[in-house]
Amino acid sequence: MGAGAPRGAGGPGDGGGLRASLSGLTTRGRSFVAAGIAAAACAYVLGQGALLRVGLLLALLPLICVYALHRTRYRVSGSRRLTPGRVPAGAEARVQLRMDNVSRLPTGLLMLQDRVPYVLGPRPRFVLDRVEPGGRREVSYRVRSDLRGRYPLGPLQLRLTDPFGLVELTRSFSAYDTLTVIPRTEPLPPVRLAGESNGYGDGSRRSLALAGDDDVIPRGYRRGDDLRRVHWRSTARYGELMVRREEQPQRSRATVLLDTRRLAFDGAGPDSAFEWAVSAAASSLVHVLEQGFSARLLTDTGNAVPGEGGGGFSAGGQESAEAAGLMMDTLAVVGHSDGAGLSRAYDAVRGGGYGEGGGDGLLIAFFGDLDDVQTELAAKMRQRTSGAVAFVLDTGAWGGLPVPGHDVVPLEERLRRLRDAGWTALAATPGVAFGELWRQAGTARVGTGTSGGRE
Repeated sequence: MGAGAPRGAGGPGDGGGLRASLSGLTTRGRSFVAAGIAAAACAYVLGQGALLRVGLLLALLPLICVYALHRTRYRVSGSRRLTPGRVPAGAEARVQLRMDNVSRLPTGLLMLQDRVPYVLGPRPRFVLDRVEPGGRREVSYRVRSDLRGRYPLGPLQLRLTDPFGLVELTRSFSAYDTLTVIPRTEPLPPVRLAGESNGYGDGSRRSLALAGDDDVIPRGYRRGDDLRRVHWRSTARYGELMVRREEQPQRSRATVLLDTRRLAFDGAGPDSAFEWAVSAAASSLVHVLEQGFSARLLTDTGNAVPGEGGGGFSAGGQESAEAAGLMMDTLAVVGHSDGAGLSRAYDAVRGGGYGEGGGDGLLIAFFGDLDDVQTELAAKMRQRTSGAVAFVLDTGAWGGLPVPGHDVVPLEERLRRLRDAGWTALAATPGVAFGELWRQAGTARVGTGTSGGRE
C-alpha cells in the first residue's frame, strides 16, 4: 500500500481471554506464584499469620499483573504505513509503525516485531519505553529486495510486559500490507523502429474528422459542451440535444510479447536469461507508454494485460497510468508457463479475441529457445503488424542447458528466419545492456522488406 491511511489499527488478531493471558506468566511470575502457595501452606501448618500475608502477596501479585496487562493490551492500537507500495528491484521502501495508547493507564515496556519475508532482510524489532495515556510512539525501518515479487508485511506483533517482569503477553494485529517489487527498468533512447508510427505524431491513425452531415457520429449533450457543437438534425431526430464529436487522434498501438515457456529458458536467479527478458520487457513497456503508445503486455499463454477492454490495450489519461501499474504488477510475479508452443500468442497477435484490427501496431517480442515449429510460428507473427522487433535469447550463451527432447534451432538460424519474414531480429547475449540493443534495433535495416507487410 502507498502513502494512504495507516493500516493495522484496531482490535487484536487473537481472541484469547483472561485464561489465555495466564499463559503469559514468565518464569519469574510462575516462581512468585509457587513461592506464594508454598508460603501460604507453611503458614497454615505452622499457624503463622504474618507468613500467610506474605504468601498471599507473592501469589496475588502476578495474578494482578496478568489482569492489568490483559486489560491494557486491548487498549493499545497499532498501524503501519508502507511508502511506496511498488518499488523496482534493488530499491528501498520505508515502513513506518505507530503505536497509540488509548487507555487511561500507562503501558509497561513494549516490544514490537514486524514479520517480513527473509528476502527483504531480518525481522525488525523495537523496544519502546513506557507510553503515557493517550500517547503514541513511531518507529520506522526500510526493506529492499533484489528479486521481483509480491511480499507480505505483517502481521505486526506486540509484546507487553509489566514493570516487575512477571507477565509477558504477545498480541498480533490482523492487518498486513503487500510490497510489490517490480523488475528493474532502464531508460531507452528514442529511436524510430522499422515500420513504427510516431504515436501521436505523423502516421498515427485518426478517427474521421467532421466533414459533413453524413460523416457525423453525434453523442448526447454533456454539461459543459459548447453549444456551437450542437447537431440540430440529430437533435430533432432523437428528441434530445446531440453534439458533434470532435476529431480525436487514436494512439498507435504496441504489443510487448514475453515468452515465458519453461522449455524456452533454463536457469534462475537475477542473472538468468529469463530475468533479463522480464526486465527488458518492462523497460519496453515503460518506453512505449512514455512515447504515447497504447500498449499491452502479452505472454505465450495468450493472456493480455490490462485486459480485453479496448482490444486489450491501455487507454489514455488516468486509465493509462493504471494500466501501466497493472502491467508492472504482472511482470513482478510472472513465472514460467508449462506451455510448449506459441500458438495462443500467435492468435492474440493476429487479433483473435481482441476485436477487429487487434493485431495492428508495433510488436516487440522477447523469445527464448525455439524449435523448428515455434520459429516458423514466430516468423508468421510479423504479418498484420506495422513493425516487429525480436530480441532472441540463447540458453546456451547464458549458461543454461537445453531441455532434453527439445530440438532447439541454432541462434543464427532463428535470427535469419525471423529476418526473412520481416522482423528486426537481434541476439540478446549476456553482458549487453538492453539499451544498446534497443539502439541497434533503431538503426538496423533488416526486417523492412515487403514480406513483413500487412495482409
